[in-house]
Amino acid sequence: MLCKKTYKNQITLPKKVMENFEGVEYFNADVRDGKIILDPVQIISGGTEMLEKARKKIEELGLSEDEIEKAVAWARKK
Repeated sequence: MLCKKTYKNQITLPKKVMENFEGVEYFNADVRDGKIILDPVQIISGGTEMLEKARKKIEELGLSEDEIEKAVAWARKK
């Protein structure tokens, strides 16, 4: 099916294509071998709740900002 890019770099996906992705609002876009690949993504709400729990745990453990930055840097090395 043919899609056209607008001057704002937007592409409208044909209804026939989207019928296969009922309820999907977001897609992760990637480029592989010169092709645009769209993967459906489901956004899970409640992120602020999880963030508050993490902040509370950090406070309970008495971790400093510097210690957290070092831990994140260590984890990203793997």
